[in-house]
Amino acid sequence: MQPSPPIFDVDVEGFQQQVLEASAVQPVLVDFWAEWCSPCLALAPALERVVREYGGDLRLAKVEVDDNMKLAGHYRLRGFPTVILFQQGEERGRFSGARASHWIRDWIEQHLSV
Repeated sequence: MQPSPPIFDVDVEGFQQQVLEASAVQPVLVDFWAEWCSPCLALAPALERVVREYGGDLRLAKVEVDDNMKLAGHYRLRGFPTVILFQQGEERGRFSGARASHWIRDWIEQHLSV
């Protein structure tokens, strides 16, 4: 079996298995973003850098909201980007807007139950 990539795209059909069920094994950050959203584009490199620093202990699922409005509605997202951390199939925390790498790292540490 191939190891799962640490950063991947997911849609509404794959969300249950690739995010919720997978978060029982390792935490999954979900980045709800849109191509037209400049804060989303600013946040992406910082998120990807932090996830790579975890060396496979944390995964990043990217959800393009224009194609997956059902998910955005289900999680009652008010703005983009919104990032939600899932562990054991449950939401552990969320934040909105572009953030620096060090802020994201601190936020993850505060919300992960190890």
